[in-house]
Amino acid sequence: MSTNPAPATVDRSVLTAPLTLPSGSTLPNRLVKAALSEGLARRDHSPGSRLRRLYARWAHSGTGLMITGNVMVDRRAIGEPGNVVVEDDRDAADLAAWAQVMKSGGSAAWVQLNHPGRQVPRSLSAHPVAPSDVAVPGTAGVFAEPRALTSAEIEDVVARFATAARVVTQAGFDGVQIHGAHGYLVSQFLSPLSNRRTDAWGVTPEKRRRFLLEVVRAVRAAVGPDVPVSVKLNSADFQKGGFDEAESLAVVHALAAEGIDLLEVSGGTYASAAMLGVDPSLKDSTRRREAYFLAFAEQVRAELPDLPLMVTGGFRTVEGMADALGDGGIDLVGLGRPLTVEPDVPGRLLDGRADASTVRPRRSGIRMLDNLTELTYYTVQMWRMADGKEPAPDRHALLNVTRYLATNGRDSIRLRRGH
Repeated sequence: MSTNPAPATVDRSVLTAPLTLPSGSTLPNRLVKAALSEGLARRDHSPGSRLRRLYARWAHSGTGLMITGNVMVDRRAIGEPGNVVVEDDRDAADLAAWAQVMKSGGSAAWVQLNHPGRQVPRSLSAHPVAPSDVAVPGTAGVFAEPRALTSAEIEDVVARFATAARVVTQAGFDGVQIHGAHGYLVSQFLSPLSNRRTDAWGVTPEKRRRFLLEVVRAVRAAVGPDVPVSVKLNSADFQKGGFDEAESLAVVHALAAEGIDLLEVSGGTYASAAMLGVDPSLKDSTRRREAYFLAFAEQVRAELPDLPLMVTGGFRTVEGMADALGDGGIDLVGLGRPLTVEPDVPGRLLDGRADASTVRPRRSGIRMLDNLTELTYYTVQMWRMADGKEPAPDRHALLNVTRYLATNGRDSIRLRRGH
């Protein structure tokens, strides 16, 4: 990592400034450890010592907020091996210990809540559920064809999000994030490609967004007005005929009317992994600006100036972060992959010891191989820290692939693209 000072024009105070959210909670600075699916739960899907050890390594990293990876709300619907599941209070003590570790360095701690819908590898479930019986495209049958949820089952899933939110906040977590991006269940309801229902949960854009809004309302009722409730949302699915920016903007307006505390902007699905920065639909100009979805966030800010915004994906330099924050386009910078290799980089960026993260995409020039090496590289770094070791940035890609395959199997390694 470079230790040269950032350009004199960079004002780091925009990174170190606190942010008060609509619910009243104050974050100590503008850097966030974004959600990364850790794959470290015990076999019974409870959190354990490996997760605590990983987050203990990040607790003093300097971020003002840390968001967990996928925490599922139904143990019958696991998106990836090693997902934590919260259905009830059975793991309350473990959850409390996890929250305590995450908050030990002064950072706020939020839980990302999720349901995978149809994005469940066959190795985990042969009978996934979804808004409609439409299979995930372009995945060579690794995901089984889903069954359409009944109206009663949809209501049950809404209630599960609320229950999980209540349990984790009672355990000591400061807030929750509802995962509405990357092709998981909420995203499936929003997209006309995956939601072909003809009842009150589909047909029109207004009905397709009903599921997300019902989840937000149920979660808010469960946690109360003083607990931050956030949503992670695709700016677009980057698929022809899918969820596009115009419809996403309409959803954002509806979420703002519900009083959410933070919107995190992302994009892409398993079929088009824009969130990794490897999708060809991302323009070169977007990559040069570092943040993959900053333009959409700026559009949101123009229409909804009071809605707190976070962008994750692509930020590497303090100059790029300060520009995005200083221009008022966003309020928080999400950092994911950099923290798997340089776990202390946020603090170094904040206090001037560094002006950039050295983490860059691991490219081979072969798209499928790029996805493979990207995923295993960062995941194995997290697993090393969970085992009490330091990251190994120069570890050979083949060793990472081999370990991931040995742990999670072929289906997971082929499809685990979004967090």
